[in-house]
Amino acid sequence: MEDEDDEAIKKEDENGGRCTRRGSHKTTHSKQPHSKEEQRDRFNTNGNVESEHILQKKLLLRRKAENLKVELMHHLNSQMDELMDSVMEESSSLGSSSLNSHFSPFLTDKERAKLRHTKPSQGQCKQFVIRRSLLDELFEVNHIRTIYHMFIALLILFILSTLVVDFIDERRLVLDFDLLVYAFGQFPLVVVTWICMFISALVVPYVLLHSWAAVYPASRHRSLITLLAGFLLLLYQGLGLGFLPTYIVLSNGLPPASCFILILEQVRLMMKVHSFIRENVPKFLSSAGDGTNSVAIPQLTPYLYFLFAPTLIYRDSYPRQASFTAPLLELPYADVKMLNIVRLCGDLILQRNPCVRWSYVATKLLQVLGCLFYAYYVFVRLCIPQFRSLQLFDLRDMVLCVFNSILPGVLVLFLGFFAFLHCWLNAFAEMLRFGDRMFYKDWWNSTSFANYYRTWNVVVHDWLYYYVYRDFLWMSQKRFRAAAMFIVFTVSAVVHEYVLAICFGFFYPVLFCLFMCFGMMFNFILHDRRKGPVWNVIMWTALFLGQGVLICLYSQEWFAQRYCPIQEPSFLELLKPRSWTCYIRTNHVPEPV
Repeated sequence: MEDEDDEAIKKEDENGGRCTRRGSHKTTHSKQPHSKEEQRDRFNTNGNVESEHILQKKLLLRRKAENLKVELMHHLNSQMDELMDSVMEESSSLGSSSLNSHFSPFLTDKERAKLRHTKPSQGQCKQFVIRRSLLDELFEVNHIRTIYHMFIALLILFILSTLVVDFIDERRLVLDFDLLVYAFGQFPLVVVTWICMFISALVVPYVLLHSWAAVYPASRHRSLITLLAGFLLLLYQGLGLGFLPTYIVLSNGLPPASCFILILEQVRLMMKVHSFIRENVPKFLSSAGDGTNSVAIPQLTPYLYFLFAPTLIYRDSYPRQASFTAPLLELPYADVKMLNIVRLCGDLILQRNPCVRWSYVATKLLQVLGCLFYAYYVFVRLCIPQFRSLQLFDLRDMVLCVFNSILPGVLVLFLGFFAFLHCWLNAFAEMLRFGDRMFYKDWWNSTSFANYYRTWNVVVHDWLYYYVYRDFLWMSQKRFRAAAMFIVFTVSAVVHEYVLAICFGFFYPVLFCLFMCFGMMFNFILHDRRKGPVWNVIMWTALFLGQGVLICLYSQEWFAQRYCPIQEPSFLELLKPRSWTCYIRTNHVPEPV
């Protein structure tokens, strides 16, 4: 009977609650309500499971859609930025003739003349547009940000290794940072000297320019007045910004980091003063020659802003306003509909920062501080132990020294680039709301050294290009391009070697030789026609090897100068590298003096 009941229940489940056996009708009828409740519960349970499963799928799809939306928006924004940059660069290459041809129906002769004098040919000067730094955009990609995290992990390992070794040797944690304290010694003297340099760079060129501009139009001896003003400016550049800071550095024996601060600021202020005079004098002469007098000497405020701005090219104003303003908006007879379209496109695409992001500034300054500590641990763990003992010149030891110095050299290269060209300049750009933050380009993708020189440091490259290369071509009537390029390399090499010689306290022209010999050779051999990943590998290999040579030779000479000092060296002994003759083995690092 129980077997028949079980079979009836099974068939009832299979046939939707209908019984197929007469003998079991009574029993199944008595169990039918129970089976329907069980079936209903089972159905509800299955329904809940299925609904939860469907809900989870919907949530998962929604998350995927949101992530896809974010990635699509980032990709779209980057594409639009590139498109607008290319359009702006193409539009900036248009000369005043093309502008006059497009807007000649709307402009009178007087307004066209004013536009010609106030807005010089766009192809002859640098155009500033609002754009972000490349690393700020790349760090939004998780894969690129992971590389940044890898460098942070390497810094943590450097710190741990230093702490562990010091604890084993000293039986205590050593946190004195003696190398950093020594490198930034006499810092109050550095601050006072910098303030004097900055005030003189602010006042002297501005007063000279205003005095010359006030006397020049009414003078009968314009050439004599111009020569006198130029001589006074060169005298100030040579003595006020050139000799006096160098004398303070050498007479007080400032340590390396303090020297670098003053000497680099000396070079920066000299370049800015030259740009200020170079940009304003031609505009004034042009307006005075035409008799329009429409170009006035700039006020002190734009020049003060320029001295702090992260650029070496002077402009009366930079793209830093909160709202987009196109230069065509000032044209009184332009098409209103077209201007509205331009304004709308600018409001939609250009980045507008009405206020300073102080959290961004603090982050960049903290990253600069982190790079300083990073460099400290690189020298402590990788450089000082290697160069403690000095040996006579041996080819095998020199080759090993160069290759062992590649890692610290590359790390110092990356740290210097990230700390100064990205963090430091972006911090000042944010505080000043400076719009054009293309301080560098994708130099790491370069397949030629010519492209590497143009993209590594855009700030300095622009100054050399516009004020050395183009000015030389203008004076030579564009006949000696190779000579112009040679002069650019020579100026860059001399300034770099001057900075290193003053800051290190010895003359060892390794960087100068690399610049003038291998740099120029690679500039013509690895030119822009070289494409493909193989040439990028060659470029990186040569760059790594050059960094190893610099770290090896300069470190050897630094320790040789401390181990083997000469009390009263002659001029030839000052030019001869001390590391070629100094031979001492020691287990202790010499005390820095």
